[in-house]
Amino acid sequence: MSTSTQQSSAAPETSAPPQGALGGHEKQAPWVPWAVFGAAAVLALAIGLLTSWNIVLFVIYTVVLGTLGTYLLSRVTEGPRKAVDRLITCLVVSAFGIAMVPLVSLVYEVVRRGAERFDAEFFTASLQGVIGSGGGAYHALMGTLIITLLTTLISVPIGLMTAIYLVEYGTGRLKRSITFFIDVMTGIPSIVAGLFAYALFVLIFGPGVRLGIMGAVALSVLMIPVVVRSAEEVLKLVPNELREAAYALGVPKWRTILKVVIPTAIAGLATGVTLAIARVVGETAPLLITVGITNALNFNAFDGRMATLPVYAYYQLTQPGVPPQDAIDRAWTAALVLIMLVMGLNVVARLISRLFAPKTSR
Repeated sequence: MSTSTQQSSAAPETSAPPQGALGGHEKQAPWVPWAVFGAAAVLALAIGLLTSWNIVLFVIYTVVLGTLGTYLLSRVTEGPRKAVDRLITCLVVSAFGIAMVPLVSLVYEVVRRGAERFDAEFFTASLQGVIGSGGGAYHALMGTLIITLLTTLISVPIGLMTAIYLVEYGTGRLKRSITFFIDVMTGIPSIVAGLFAYALFVLIFGPGVRLGIMGAVALSVLMIPVVVRSAEEVLKLVPNELREAAYALGVPKWRTILKVVIPTAIAGLATGVTLAIARVVGETAPLLITVGITNALNFNAFDGRMATLPVYAYYQLTQPGVPPQDAIDRAWTAALVLIMLVMGLNVVARLISRLFAPKTSR
């Protein structure tokens, strides 16, 4: 009886948790790292005011001082193990913050300076007969939409059919060769695509030719490998069980692809195509060579020069005329519209991926 009593009385002593949450160290409150980085920001601001203040040095000083302060304070209060964990966390978050600085700065500067001419006239008027203030980019906006539409009509069928061949039919050396050339095309500079399209049309129409369709062909060289790569990865995600079930029912392969594989992957295919369009809509170098610039409105991509937003912004900035500020304001607004177009296409891609993805039962 006495032995069991002693064991029962000793049990609580052996099962008691160690002193403190971290083996003798107290855990920091969640607000402590934020307070440390706030103090580091104040100190970085003071250093910047005493020397030469700019946003880049302010961010760097804040990150370095905040990370060092968080590590030292955690080492004293929480121990070396938790201090190392907080150090790595601070480094990862700080790297993200530093990467966001140029992006946020770019967007802020474009919005601030592009808002000067973000008005109805900019979207409804061209530059024909305009000297100095006034005018807009309606002709460039229409040219961008027409050339992008032609690029999509050329690239999407070729890209999708190539991806279907690689996933469903391709084998051996031919498949490896196509994959290799797609990888090469993905990495070529955009100026090379423009030179290719220009050389091709010069052989047909002679030197000095500038057409909207030339720009569409040049952009297609850049867009096709993106469509092929994205469509290929999406088609690979379709379960083979679906194909095998269709084959077991006697459905031909082409009909299985048309009725089973593509509808299953339609959300991913549409997302990839949308992102590929966003990839080429802001290209400038190929259009400088193939399309050129004009101040007049031209809806015919097969007759004469066409204006596009990237080239419009480039010429307004590099050849502003007198006074230069009006043209520079138009260039910033064109850049803002381009950013909005790319952002809108990315949002559309997200919506397509979410709305048209195949529903699965839980």
